Amino acid sequence: MTSQIAALVQSFHSRFAPLLGVERFAGLGLGAPGAVDREKGILSYPPNLPGWKRYPLRERLLEILDSRYALRCSLEIDNDANAAAYGEAMFGAGKGYSDFMLVTLGTGVGGGIILARNLYRGPNGTAGEIGYLTIDYRGESVHAGIRGTVESLIGKQGIVSMGKETYRRHPRSCWNEEIHGEELRDLSPRTLEKAAHGGDAVAREVWDRVGSILGVGLAGVVSLMDIRTFIIGGGISAADDLVLVPAFRQLKQSTLPSTHEGLAVVQATLGNEAGVYGAAALCFSSLP
Repeated sequence: MTSQIAALVQSFHSRFAPLLGVERFAGLGLGAPGAVDREKGILSYPPNLPGWKRYPLRERLLEILDSRYALRCSLEIDNDANAAAYGEAMFGAGKGYSDFMLVTLGTGVGGGIILARNLYRGPNGTAGEIGYLTIDYRGESVHAGIRGTVESLIGKQGIVSMGKETYRRHPRSCWNEEIHGEELRDLSPRTLEKAAHGGDAVAREVWDRVGSILGVGLAGVVSLMDIRTFIIGGGISAADDLVLVPAFRQLKQSTLPSTHEGLAVVQATLGNEAGVYGAAALCFSSLP
């Protein structure tokens, strides 16, 4: 994987350096899925990359770029959700907020925290991991060895499981096999979104539950950190109000009235490119 990243960097560099000039190549910004020690460039125990434990990503990537392509550059590495949060702060839905949390809904559930317009990473670089906030410690869903987390419940696979379970609790006449496939084999967040927009009550029930679980997770952040603005991004956030409306409703139900002023759950604007924008911005921010 590191070799593939290096090859991609070389491809872009060789394409654009003649146009921009080598001296204008500020360096490489990279968002990685897991706990990142930004100072040392080490990626630790990424849950969706089995077998990786503590991997010196910066060191290995710079070695490959130098030895194979004679390309020497600076490298800024951060958690992928942190990079996305910074991208939304600088260029997207977060431009008007001093403090907010970005929550990414996709294969997993990630988060990045912006305080006073700066990324808050925590002393060990793992702040904002809302996906590992436990919602149901006795639940059946398990991810990365932890039971009942936000990610295990409403990550992509959790939504698929929830969708199939919900349909099977209803008469077969309610199953939208035209969209979800025979025996629901093609059911996905995208087909659930399509079905819900088409008036499918079962699909809407699924999204209401997804949003409510998200709202409970956000409520924990409000109570702990007094963050009141939440920007929702990632591929699954394309469901828009199907998720955001029940999330906001549950957020208010799960927090004290004294924290309701200024509460907001809004859609991210940069889509899946938020991390690209943020990684680039982090790279430029390190310039002298």
